[in-house]
Amino acid sequence: MSEAETDLLERVRQQQGLASIQQAAEWLAKSRLRKQSRQISGRGRALYQVDRKPA
Repeated sequence: MSEAETDLLERVRQQQGLASIQQAAEWLAKSRLRKQSRQISGRGRALYQVDRKPA
């Protein structure tokens, strides 16, 4: 890991009250997965009514 990545993980660790940098990395990964799953499932998106033309 680069120094910048280590610094980022240390900041996350402190903000989230985690015991280790490994836990911070896991927290970030899970956070990203949750965000992606919300985007894929469409949760949180505005829904618009679609008018169908009569066939």
